Amino acid sequence: MFRHTFTVFTPTYNRAETLHRVYDSLCAQTFRDFEWLVVDDGSTDNTRERVEDWQAQAAFPIRYLYQQNAHKKVAHNLGINAAQGELFLTLDSDDACKPQALERLLFHWRAIPDSQRNGFSAVTVLCEKESGEIVGSLFPAKPDGGWIDSDSVEMSYRYKVRGEKWGFQRTDVLRQFPFEHADVTGLIPENVVWERISERYKTRFVNEALRIYHDGEDQVTRARPDQHALGHAIACKSMLEHGARYFLYAPLRLLDVAMSFVRFKHHAQQRQPDVTLSAEGLLPRLLVLGMTPFGYARFCLDRRRLVGKGNQAG
Repeated sequence: MFRHTFTVFTPTYNRAETLHRVYDSLCAQTFRDFEWLVVDDGSTDNTRERVEDWQAQAAFPIRYLYQQNAHKKVAHNLGINAAQGELFLTLDSDDACKPQALERLLFHWRAIPDSQRNGFSAVTVLCEKESGEIVGSLFPAKPDGGWIDSDSVEMSYRYKVRGEKWGFQRTDVLRQFPFEHADVTGLIPENVVWERISERYKTRFVNEALRIYHDGEDQVTRARPDQHALGHAIACKSMLEHGARYFLYAPLRLLDVAMSFVRFKHHAQQRQPDVTLSAEGLLPRLLVLGMTPFGYARFCLDRRRLVGKGNQAG
């Protein structure tokens, strides 16, 4: 069914100047059974030419797919359907990984007993900065092994693990759980995929840093609050519905998510009045109801600031 152990997937948009980090990392890998799948999300720079140059000289297969700009969610769905690797590993177009990254990820995957592995979809490891500093917090791993078996929702809400992490998912599992709402314009955070997977599959979390994180300008965090409002509202809805069972571990965080849901939903309805979105489940609905005044107040504050900036620009 699959031709390779890994598909290393890189979605990219106008990152020709940093894409070499991925290529150089893959050239240095100690484990060689992989393909590099680049999905170009409508770049207008020389991304295509750079990839074609590498295709002519690389010792591993490189495939290049182009789509009109539709954001990562559509590129992700295209990538998982085109992947020829059993394990799907995303490496962003401005990051790098250590030479032993694929070898170690496969080691941790094969360390899961054969009788249990069907119940797992992923291995997730740590990232480190160029300085060698670990990004975010460690996993609450077992003292004897440096790993813990859990899922992304429990790790976030019960164990309060924060910061950028990295790992692969089984390609066959990702095909069961593609990005929904692909017709929504703009960005949708990836948690909507991982949280659905967490309902059926476990992840092995390992305290080993294998990806090198380059902390550049984050265009998402700098975006206007109304720019990707519907996508953020959808993400908040998912967080509420999947995280509700951990309310006693993270009540303040879930209250904040409920407030953000109301805030972004109002922004979305400013642009698309026909948007209807509601959280499912008793506790998520109660949280949204309780935080509606605060979420609406935050929306009004956003609008006042946006109008003020518009007047200054004029």
